[in-house]
Amino acid sequence: MPSTSAIAAGTPSFWRDDALPFIEVRAIADGRKVSYGRHAHSTFSIGAVTGGHSTYLNGNTLQHIGAGSVVIINANVVHACNPAADEAWAYRMFYVDVDWLAKLQRELGCGAQDGLRPFEQTLTRDPALFAGLNALYDMLVDPHEDNARKEYAVRAYFTALHDALQPARQPALESAPLAAREPNPRLARAAEFIDGNYTRALKLDEICAAADLSPSHLIRAFREQYGMTPHAYVVNRRIEFSRAQLRRGHAIADVAAEAGFADQAHLQRAFRQFVAATPGQYRG
Repeated sequence: MPSTSAIAAGTPSFWRDDALPFIEVRAIADGRKVSYGRHAHSTFSIGAVTGGHSTYLNGNTLQHIGAGSVVIINANVVHACNPAADEAWAYRMFYVDVDWLAKLQRELGCGAQDGLRPFEQTLTRDPALFAGLNALYDMLVDPHEDNARKEYAVRAYFTALHDALQPARQPALESAPLAAREPNPRLARAAEFIDGNYTRALKLDEICAAADLSPSHLIRAFREQYGMTPHAYVVNRRIEFSRAQLRRGHAIADVAAEAGFADQAHLQRAFRQFVAATPGQYRG
């Protein structure tokens, strides 16, 4: 069933539909008090700024953007968008399954047989792409629109995006939040160890042992490679897991325990930092 949650202008709303499981939408009309920590998604993300101004961090690039901007965030890239000054910053974000988008790329002759090819351009002010993204949002959240028409509209928009912003020749590195370069093997082992164990209590010494690195070296090098500390990487993985469980309708307290958080309050704090919403607002 479709799910759309919306309350006040300063409260984020989320739309998703079981009939279209490859896409999710978030919107907010007044984000002046919405603040994100550095985080990454396993999905491809694209968003339209519809009002106000914000800072936009993508990887190591920080930019100031305003209404009319379209941000493009490849999967697993560390990013953050936060309001500039005390403005009623408004935006709409779309989260797209990478396998679905990779399949579309193959159908368009991109030749991405080994995964999604990332987009090199991370920001555009193309009026057609901006208007198209907003039109897609209006269609998706309309409860009277047919799902077949919605799916066609999604395919049409991302086909237009592909044609306008040709993706890079190489597929994205699925395991690295910053996929700009091949990770150091020891750091890769640390990330893989976290990926396999983040739902349990993890000690820094365990991660260091997996990477065969000292704590100081691991923390410094890990942040340089992956855009966040090992601890933040652990929390980010737990949040991504929690989002998936909440979408399935699991109880918040159960999700907190399953994801490895100490309790529901711990999940609430981390969710606000990484998603700028409460678990309840996200679940709808």
